[in-house]
Amino acid sequence: MTEQSEFYRVHESGAFLHGTKADLRVGDLLVPGRPSNYEEGRIANHIYMTKVLAAAVLAAEFAAGPGRERVYVVEPQGDVEDDPNVTDKKAPGNPTHSYRSREPVTVVGEITDWVGHSPEFLQDFRDRLEDLRRQGLAVIYD
Repeated sequence: MTEQSEFYRVHESGAFLHGTKADLRVGDLLVPGRPSNYEEGRIANHIYMTKVLAAAVLAAEFAAGPGRERVYVVEPQGDVEDDPNVTDKKAPGNPTHSYRSREPVTVVGEITDWVGHSPEFLQDFRDRLEDLRRQGLAVIYD
């Protein structure tokens, strides 16, 4: 699952997906205002989601905390907007199908038949993120 094109292919379900290490159940709500999955000490002002399985898997693989990586099917309970962290800043429009919401998001299912990225891909991604941070261009998820 390391091909770049995988990050533009909408999952066959067309559903919103959320990658994390949290152990959630159908009916649970994800709400803004809780600690970030990706940066200690940061409060998340949005819930992030995607329609691309490879991106949701990557989010789960990079999520902080104990537990195994999970990809949940989620349903937003309010307005959803394109994620400007990776759309407007990185590519015109929303080719990565990345979104965020300030409203709760309900877990409606879990996808379990996915394959993670290779250790080499993950290290390369970490290295690229670190380069962006050094340049002051790192994506900050609030």
